[in-house]
Amino acid sequence: MNNVTPIKVDGLLGLMGRAGQRLHAMRERADKAICLLDARMRTLTAEPEEGAATAEYAVVLVAATGFAAVLVGIMKSDAIKTLLTNIIKKALSVG
Repeated sequence: MNNVTPIKVDGLLGLMGRAGQRLHAMRERADKAICLLDARMRTLTAEPEEGAATAEYAVVLVAATGFAAVLVGIMKSDAIKTLLTNIIKKALSVG
């Protein structure tokens, strides 16, 4: 198809010229919409990220550190020390 737009003698576009401009604008909008749709479909079908992002990683580390602190506090209590000592003595005195 010819890309030359016919112009009337008075400098204004004729009926066919205006229709051609409209069709050209519609095609540009359709091309843009198709490109955006393609990008969206590629995004939706992409593999999900594996592993934790930096913020998630930090939250997991804080939670693990807090859990470790609770365990250390429990292990330092006298009742737990006595219980573990009795278990070890009983296990060693079996023979």
